[in-house]
Amino acid sequence: MAGKEQVKQDILDAYHFRHATKEFDPNKKVSDEDFQFIMETGRLSPSSFGFEPWRFVVIQNPELREKIKNTAWGAYGKLPEASHFVVILARTKKDTKYDSQYLQDHFKNVKNLPEDHMAKYLEKIEQFQKVDFDLLDGNRPLYDWAGKQTYLALGNMMTAAAQIGVDSCPIEGFDIEKMNKLLDEEELLEDGRFSISVMVAFGYRVKDPAPKTRRPYEDIVKFV
Repeated sequence: MAGKEQVKQDILDAYHFRHATKEFDPNKKVSDEDFQFIMETGRLSPSSFGFEPWRFVVIQNPELREKIKNTAWGAYGKLPEASHFVVILARTKKDTKYDSQYLQDHFKNVKNLPEDHMAKYLEKIEQFQKVDFDLLDGNRPLYDWAGKQTYLALGNMMTAAAQIGVDSCPIEGFDIEKMNKLLDEEELLEDGRFSISVMVAFGYRVKDPAPKTRRPYEDIVKFV
């Protein structure tokens, strides 16, 4: 087993390797095993209160890929060349409000919380949503909050991909209303229980990027 210092270096090497790949090689495909590994790191990602307020829709259908390419300007240069293309959905207020049926089922049948424990936990969530973060005024705040959770999974998937030499590109270049309309027509939003959050392409780069640049460590990390 590799020592800790080697593991740390391997992780940092992956971060240096990762970049927002703009052009993918259409002749290279990510293996099923590697892609399942990447998706599993997303599934196992943390989320606030353990909601898991996401769905990862893997777009394989060529016709749907073409529709997305022509609807989302950020996807235009990635499709159809990307090996795998994932639309990450966030659950909406219908599923994330403290008294939703989804949360009742999630905490009872997935988290296996005892009834008394679940009741107290949902009370805590109600307090959080009503007071602490003020998330119940309209539909957008809870959707935006759930979207923040999806970015945890997104980051983990891209890092995991980089660690095994797979390239990726996160994509926010789209009109939310137009993409939701398309996805709703494809019956992927489950009667408004989901809304698009972000997209990500996976595959293999055509050319190497410029050297990575970042602000200096001392400018980013502050000890107080």
